[in-house]
Amino acid sequence: SEAISTARPTRHRGRPSYGEASPASPTSSKEPASQRRHQTLMGNCKGEKGYTVALAAHAGASMIHECAGMHGSLMGTCFESYVLDNDLLGAILRTVKGVEVTGDALSFDVIRDVVLGEGHYLGHPQTFSRMKTDYLYPAIADRRSISVWEETGARDAREVARDTVQTVLGEHYPTHIDPAIDRQLRDNFNIILPAARMRPGNGVW
Repeated sequence: SEAISTARPTRHRGRPSYGEASPASPTSSKEPASQRRHQTLMGNCKGEKGYTVALAAHAGASMIHECAGMHGSLMGTCFESYVLDNDLLGAILRTVKGVEVTGDALSFDVIRDVVLGEGHYLGHPQTFSRMKTDYLYPAIADRRSISVWEETGARDAREVARDTVQTVLGEHYPTHIDPAIDRQLRDNFNIILPAARMRPGNGVW
């Protein structure tokens, strides 16, 4: 991978690897992959993205671009894939963070309590607390049992991602620019996009 071959030398020299050095996942797949492919890193789409982004990230690339939503070797993109890839990239970033080695993480006192107590970690308070930091729970991938998933409609990950796309595009319009500055910019420049278009409830989505 080009991203890997450039990340290591630049990191060795104390410089960031950026730009064309790290386009890690322009998959040749023409459509988003299913949750099964996502989880097992099989299939053309998530398989390519999973291993190319993970390798570039672990090689030390400072910035990995073109790593979400892209299809057909950068000839197309897909909103649903941005949402699905968010889960994938979050999991990869968690692996880059690595395993914490501290007194609390090694938990010798917890091991003693379990060995001399109930004999398992499931009921220990530390297990629940560390589940929130040591594991990244996906937003889209369904972690419920098969029976519960089937009873609630057996929806494919792409369907769930499509709903998320509709919600985000319909409701998420952060106001980074002060309204007065926005008016000034519109007075001085030919900004074609109406201000009302960038507000929730615009009716587009």
